[in-house]
Amino acid sequence: MEETYNCVIILGPTAVGKTALGVRLAYEKGGEVISSDSRQVYKGLDIGSGKDLSDYEVKTSDGNSFHVPYHLIDVATLDREYNVYSYQRDFYKVFADMQERNVLPVIVGGTGMYIDAIVRGYDFIEVAENKELRAKAEAMSLEELDEWLLSLKPKLHNKSDLLQRERVIRAIEIAEFMKSDECKEARKTYPKRPDVKPLIIGTTLERAVLRESIAKRLKARLEEGMIDEVRNLHEKCGYSYERLEKLGLEYRFVSEFLEGKIESEEVLFTKLNTAIGQFAKRQETWFRGMQKKGVNINWLPSVLDVNVRYESLLELTKVMRWQLL
Repeated sequence: MEETYNCVIILGPTAVGKTALGVRLAYEKGGEVISSDSRQVYKGLDIGSGKDLSDYEVKTSDGNSFHVPYHLIDVATLDREYNVYSYQRDFYKVFADMQERNVLPVIVGGTGMYIDAIVRGYDFIEVAENKELRAKAEAMSLEELDEWLLSLKPKLHNKSDLLQRERVIRAIEIAEFMKSDECKEARKTYPKRPDVKPLIIGTTLERAVLRESIAKRLKARLEEGMIDEVRNLHEKCGYSYERLEKLGLEYRFVSEFLEGKIESEEVLFTKLNTAIGQFAKRQETWFRGMQKKGVNINWLPSVLDVNVRYESLLELTKVMRWQLL
């Protein structure tokens, strides 16, 4: 029986050319790109997050340029934390709007949790800090807090939550909220989950080629002014290095360099290049985990040539029937 789909997801580790593939597909199918990147949502994180907004400009056969629309890029500031709950909420709104306009969504990114939240429909609800609960918790020992959490969640799977005081308190806060009438009311305001039927396409490179691609891209970003970008975020925009270090590898390592914790740009490159390679492995592990949970990912040939991979991508999409409005 022929499957029907109403969107395409292109996923893979960092530095494999996902955006180029997604933009070309969106252009050919008259679609629009929805980014699935946990840092590109932030304004001001341009070079380090690899936004490469020029990639969304496609040269047409008549020599002109066509701008492929994109979504969920530059939608938040560093003044607040943007998380997977925020992403899922915003994605639902964008996806529903594109369905109403009969436009094919092409989701592109490497943030596994964001993609997984969409594909498998995580049940999220935003939980604000409970000052009264936290005041009570402050007077309790870690052992007492653990007992409180286990009384709320006897089948707690993540036992690491019991080892750190702040995580225990937060877990209690969430568990108590989920039982409340306030939670029931909050769910009424949450965007309705659209019917997401994705054709999921994965792309990666052979390990040695991927390492070369990561190094080449990192070198280019440093030459483009990544260090100055982080310096300006701290000195001109007023964001602390502690805040910047939470934004992922590039921003953490460059912040440490600017703080004098890394002695030279050469050492910065070496450390960061190694860390990004390790991160790429974790991304691939996450995607394999999705497959083990029943998510079907169609992997493109692991070749460097983007054109070869794009032709394979087109072959996949040709045999699929799109279910749009």
